[in-house]
Amino acid sequence: MTQPIRKAVFPVAGLGTRFLPATKAMPKEMLTVVDRPLIQHVVDEARAAGIEHFIFVTGRNKSIIEDHFDRQFELESVLRERGKQAELDLLETDMPDAGQTSFTRQQSPLGLGHAVWCARDLVGGEPFALLLPDVLVQAAGKGCLAQLNEIYEARGGNVLALEEVPESDTQNYGVVSIGEDDGNAIPITGMVEKPAPGTAPSNLIIMGRYILQPEIFGILENQERGAGGEIQLTDAMITLLATQPFHGVRYEGRSFDCGSKVGFLAANLAFALAREEIAPALREEIKRLI
Repeated sequence: MTQPIRKAVFPVAGLGTRFLPATKAMPKEMLTVVDRPLIQHVVDEARAAGIEHFIFVTGRNKSIIEDHFDRQFELESVLRERGKQAELDLLETDMPDAGQTSFTRQQSPLGLGHAVWCARDLVGGEPFALLLPDVLVQAAGKGCLAQLNEIYEARGGNVLALEEVPESDTQNYGVVSIGEDDGNAIPITGMVEKPAPGTAPSNLIIMGRYILQPEIFGILENQERGAGGEIQLTDAMITLLATQPFHGVRYEGRSFDCGSKVGFLAANLAFALAREEIAPALREEIKRLI
């Protein structure tokens, strides 16, 4: 019987340099996709998958993220006085319960693997989910993490979201090699971080959603720096693969790389067009612009 996934880690310490000057004082994770911060969309996905404890690995100038997931009594008081019950209900729905959020610092920008390692004491000795806030997933049914959790409950071990990309793009991602592909839970036999052009073992990339066993922390503690001079999570997963199974999931949905300007703008359009109250007017505006 698998141990339930109760905790999720969100690495939010990045500087967001690709969005300067917008991110000079505003964390990139607080940039809005329609009317919700990017990090709120990702937390909502985790909550829908049954996550009970949300762990944020932050950096300097990120306190606004902590404030976002706290009460703002002045705002609530004004809304209550003005009879804005719908807005109050919305804030209440988004609010984690007391004790459900934890924050820890990544003091040095040493990569994703180091950010995950910084959460070790908060996660403890249980399996956990990892969600990259730069990646937003729009799914018609179950969210991406919920789909991974289904495979985890059936197979155990470690589970990664996989996505097909053109072979020419594989050098930008962590890429997996796979065993027999039954179209659902795909056995992962190997991984490589940002392979040189023409050397990728497949066109399946690791796409920002993970379920990992706690043994990854002991590996990360002694992990040497890899690509880009950073502590790479993929390198640690390669070591863990020698002793534990990994499965990949071709999830149902569409991902948006909100770390890029085009991906961020596309996410705004896609999520806005999925909102019945604004989609018709937005379509008209798009027609005028085009």
